Amino acid sequence: MPLLSKGRYDVRLATSRCDVEAAQRLRALAFRGQGATVDTDEFDARCEHMLVEDAASGELVCCFRLMLFKNGQDIDQSYSAQHYGLSPLIEYQGPMVELGRFCVHPDHADPDILRVAWGALTAYIDDTGVKMLFGCSSFKGTSEETYLDSFSLLKDRHLAPKRWLPRVKAPAIFPFARKLRLRRPDLQVAMKNMPPLLRSYLLMGGWVSDHAVIDAELNTLHVFTGLEIGTIPPKRKQLLRAVAG
Repeated sequence: MPLLSKGRYDVRLATSRCDVEAAQRLRALAFRGQGATVDTDEFDARCEHMLVEDAASGELVCCFRLMLFKNGQDIDQSYSAQHYGLSPLIEYQGPMVELGRFCVHPDHADPDILRVAWGALTAYIDDTGVKMLFGCSSFKGTSEETYLDSFSLLKDRHLAPKRWLPRVKAPAIFPFARKLRLRRPDLQVAMKNMPPLLRSYLLMGGWVSDHAVIDAELNTLHVFTGLEIGTIPPKRKQLLRAVAG
């Protein structure tokens, strides 16, 4: 039974190995391109997998995975901790959830997919009492040149609070907060090139690391992204819960 049905889409948690394998195939299509059949790693077994399906055809159009933590004590066991030094977040006291491998089928550009996915995620957060959502938000490709205005905007307006700021851990990074300290962004270009998932985070008050990791394996640049649920603007919460309800 779906967790959420809205318009053309149903959202449910994976309940079988076949469900997880369907998500892994979509992830391969989104992150690894032609030639790859599945995208899988050791974190899949520890996660819940959320599936967004076309209600009429049953086709999987979006998926993501969720790893729940009681607090920050075990955050070094997260996927993100492979790439970022997360010791500042060890002291975080509330429940946390890592959102990972979020992707939309490349043949489906309907903005309602993202909206419904966030609605389901809102319901999950309300049910579990999560206080912080975190993960990696990805830009396509490993060259920063296309995204300089986007990174400049992140530097100006959306850096993590100092108490939570992730440390550098990955061997290959783009330290945009330092490299672009004198650059002023073109706001229109910045938002046009901002990944949709990250744009959603920012609209809710999310924040990012001061550097991007260059991930050659997945052909992405990504930033650590955090969102404290208690800081989401009331009107934005109301809109999310309207979808979730």
